[in-house]
Amino acid sequence: MSNYDVVVMGAGHNGLVAAAYMAKAGKKVIVLERQPFYGGGVTTRELMTPGYFNDEHSATHVMILANPLIQNDELGLQSKFGLSYDFMDRSVVSVWEDGTVLVSWKDLDRTCEEIAKVSPRDAQVYRKFVEAGQKVLPMMMAGLAIPPTPLGAFVAMMDQSDQGRFMFDMMQRSARDIIEETFENELVKLHLLRAVAEALINPDDLGTGIAAFLSNAMLHTYGGGVPKGGSGKLSESLVKCIEHYGGEVRCNAEVARVIVSSGKATGLELINGETFMAKDGVIGAIHPHVLDKFVEGVPEPVVKRAKRVTTTEISVNMIHLNLKKQATLKVGKEFHSHAVELMDFYTVRDMCMEFDKLRRGIPSPRLIGGFDVTHTDPSRAPAGSGVFYGVHLVPAKLHDGGLEGWDERKEAVADEALAQYRKFYDGLDDDNIIARHIGSPMDHQRYSPNSFLNGDIHGAANPFYQSMGHRPTPDLGDFRVPDVEGLYLVGPAMHPGGGVTGGGRATAIQMMDDLGIDYDKVFNEEVR
Repeated sequence: MSNYDVVVMGAGHNGLVAAAYMAKAGKKVIVLERQPFYGGGVTTRELMTPGYFNDEHSATHVMILANPLIQNDELGLQSKFGLSYDFMDRSVVSVWEDGTVLVSWKDLDRTCEEIAKVSPRDAQVYRKFVEAGQKVLPMMMAGLAIPPTPLGAFVAMMDQSDQGRFMFDMMQRSARDIIEETFENELVKLHLLRAVAEALINPDDLGTGIAAFLSNAMLHTYGGGVPKGGSGKLSESLVKCIEHYGGEVRCNAEVARVIVSSGKATGLELINGETFMAKDGVIGAIHPHVLDKFVEGVPEPVVKRAKRVTTTEISVNMIHLNLKKQATLKVGKEFHSHAVELMDFYTVRDMCMEFDKLRRGIPSPRLIGGFDVTHTDPSRAPAGSGVFYGVHLVPAKLHDGGLEGWDERKEAVADEALAQYRKFYDGLDDDNIIARHIGSPMDHQRYSPNSFLNGDIHGAANPFYQSMGHRPTPDLGDFRVPDVEGLYLVGPAMHPGGGVTGGGRATAIQMMDDLGIDYDKVFNEEVR
C-alpha cells in the first residue's frame, strides 16, 4: 500500500492537467495509467515504422489555446517544461476538385479578402459575423476552463439581455440554420459548415448553431497550433510538470476500482491488488456509462441517468500512412502544411445528404480531411519522407454490424476514403506507402474503454441538454459524484467537452475549492 494526497485514474491529457495543477498546489500526487504510455488521445508515437512519428488521435490544437493553462502559462509548460507550438497563420483550408481554394486566415482582413474572391457580399457579412462573435467570446470562453454554471442559472442569465437572448437562440438552432440564413454563396457556406463538422457535429443537428457562430470568432482570436514534435508533446510537458512538483506518473497500472470507505473515496486498487491510498481525494477519468463498474455506493438514480448519457453518432476512421516521399496537394500546393477539408460537393444540400448517411449508419468516403504533417514538422520522419494524417468522418455504429462491425469493415472503408484522397493528393499511391494504420470507432473504444465509449473520441455528444452544469448529467456536472465524497471526475465526457481543451483544470479548481486551497494565491505567482 502506498500513500498520497491525491491519486488519479487515467493519464489522458485531462487527467494529467488535473494532476499537474494539484501537484503545483503542493499535493503529493500519483497518476495511474493502464496503457504502457501516457497521453490518452494526445499522443505521438512510432505507430508502425521506427523514425516515423504519428499523432494517433489529436493533431491540431485549438480550444486549449484559449485556456489560461496555455494563455497564461499557469503551469510553466511553455516556459519551463518544453512545450512549444507552431502557431498557424491559417485556420481552415477548403479545396475543391475543380481547383477552387478557400482559406480562413487568422487575420480577419485577409480572410475577408479571400471570401470576396467568390462573394463580395459574404465577405462584408463575414466580418460582422465574426466581430459579433468576438464581443461575446470572452464571456463564453471564461466559463470553459472553470467549473460550469448550473444550466438553469445560465439560461436565466441569458434571458436578462437582448444579447443573451440572441445567444440562447443560437444554442437552440442548427449550424446549418445559422450559416444558411447569414451567407449566400454555397462555397462559403460549405467552407464554414465543414469546419464546424470537425468537432463530430452533424451541421443539421439542433443545438449546434452556437458552434457555427463562435468557432470563427475563436479562430480569429486564438488561432490554432501544432505542438513542435507532435501533439503528444503536450502530454510530455505535463508529465515533466507533475514530476517537477514531486508527483509520479505510472504506466501499465490498470485500475480495478475506486476504494470507497464510509461514503468517501480513499484510493485506487489495481487489477493486481496493489492499492494507492489518497488522503485528500481521488480524480477519475471514468465515463458515465461505466461509473458503477468502478465505484460502489453511487445512488441508483445517478447511475441510471449516467448510463443514458448520449454519445455522438459521428466518429472517425483514422488513416495513418508512413510514406517514402511526402504527399503533396494537387491543388493549393502552398497549403500543404495545414489540415485541409477535401470537397467534392458544391451545395450544402449535397454535403448534408452525406451526413444523413452517417446518421443511418452508412459510411461516406466524401467526408474527409487531413494533411502530411512533415510539411510543418520535418522532424516527424526521415528527410524527405512523409507522415500522412487522415480524418474520415464515419458513423460510430454501422447499420449492418454496429460498433463491433468495424473490425470487419474498417480496412475496406479506409480503401474507399483513400481513393477519394488520391483525387486531391499526389504521393498516396501504393508504391509510396511504407505502412498504414487504421483506427476505427471500435479501436477507439478498445484504446480507451473508460473514455471513448461507443467510439466517441469526444466522450459524449454536445446537445443543449448535455451542456454547462448538465454535462454529462445534472448529478455529475460539478465533477463530484453524489454520496461518494472526495471523488472527482475528469475526461472528455465532462465539461467543457471533448477535444484538446485542458478540461482537467476545471476539475482541479473544484477540488481545490473543496480543500480550501486559494487558487489565485498558488497560480497567480510566477512558476516556481
